Amino acid sequence: MATLYSQKDSNIRKTWLLFMFFLVIIISIGWVFSRIYGNSSILYLAVIFSVLMNFIAYWYSDKIVLKMAKAILVEKKDIPELYNIVENLCITAGLPMPKIYLIKETQPNAFATGRNAKHAVVAVTQGLLEKLDRSELEGVIAHELSHIGNRDILLSTVVVVLVGFISILSDIFLRSRIFGGFGNRNRDNDRAGAILIVVGVVLAILAPISAALIQLAISRKREFLADASGALLTRYPEGLASALEKISLSNVEMKVANNTTAHLWVNDPFKGKKKNSKFHKLFMTHPPAEERIKILRGMKI
Repeated sequence: MATLYSQKDSNIRKTWLLFMFFLVIIISIGWVFSRIYGNSSILYLAVIFSVLMNFIAYWYSDKIVLKMAKAILVEKKDIPELYNIVENLCITAGLPMPKIYLIKETQPNAFATGRNAKHAVVAVTQGLLEKLDRSELEGVIAHELSHIGNRDILLSTVVVVLVGFISILSDIFLRSRIFGGFGNRNRDNDRAGAILIVVGVVLAILAPISAALIQLAISRKREFLADASGALLTRYPEGLASALEKISLSNVEMKVANNTTAHLWVNDPFKGKKKNSKFHKLFMTHPPAEERIKILRGMKI
């Protein structure tokens, strides 16, 4: 098992490179806004707010996500079988025991969150416990523990927060243009000012789109890696494949499903909607379950 998470150092570097990349985008957008409105305080506010948001996200991301999911902390005495599965897989993977949370939702699903392995959380829905057998449940838990071992949970958290922040900043810009902004100083009559306004509008429109696309790309890649790592951990790919089959066939709606956290779940939490169009597939947070199942069943361990 020593090589199971050999890519975790690479994932840490990618996480902080991504963090810096988004920080540069945020500062750039703030600079454009400050130039358009002739107010340097906008840039200072953008930098301060971005740092503050990322500080909060790093230290409190798990609490925020769990609150949004209405998850409840459980102990061994509450769900002994689940606790034993998590404990045994953690020993095999060489990971510390994460906290376990239960979500009172009938849709079968699960996710992992936290800033690192020592402060990790695994959350499962009531539906997952009711609809899966032990081998299938082990497959799902192994998948989530792989996210923890591969340091995907920090990467996912950084993406969520920064995508949200860029969207907020862009929305502020667009609204400020509609309602007159922060005291425009007739820069629209100046050629340079007009160019800056065009650049600002383009950034405001494209920034949240590009950020969301990066979020989706990272999410899909991480899911394939977690599937493979989870299968290696249990030495039984069919367990996770069968679990994904059951989860994907469920049409039960999840009340706590949210676009911001959708990529954290083991499978797309939005059910009962048509998913055949190319446009919808472009913005799905997960690879198609059929593709994941096919890869798992083609693995030879």
